[in-house]
Amino acid sequence: MSNLIGETMYTEKQVFGGPLVINGRQSSLSRAVRAGDFVFLTGQIPMRDGSPMTDGTIEDQTRACIEGIREILQETGCELSDVVKSMVWLKNRDDFPVFNEVYAEYFPDEPPTRSVVVCDFLIDILIEIECVAYKPPDEDYSY
Repeated sequence: MSNLIGETMYTEKQVFGGPLVINGRQSSLSRAVRAGDFVFLTGQIPMRDGSPMTDGTIEDQTRACIEGIREILQETGCELSDVVKSMVWLKNRDDFPVFNEVYAEYFPDEPPTRSVVVCDFLIDILIEIECVAYKPPDEDYSY
């Protein structure tokens, strides 16, 4: 990796997070990838004990997604406040108001740009959230 202190320059991608295992199966994806000053996260579904959270309210599932995002961001040296874009998929249009209230709790100031669509999922969940964070690496942080 090429790194210039002061002019932070990263020329290789870095993969973060261990393998993603859902219901005992390893997924063929990276949990997060740093490319330069950007960190791209895989869509986070609500998880509990290594399995998709197929119960609970949209509030419960939204909190589980965002807490999962917070966890992987920490591994990359980022925080929720570094998120610049999020993409959200909801199963039910009627869940938007409650989702939006919970989301606003996590992003109270200068929230990221966001897209929200309604779709059907491959598994029985209510929400998935994908995001992109921006944070030039700190010279004191070891990546």
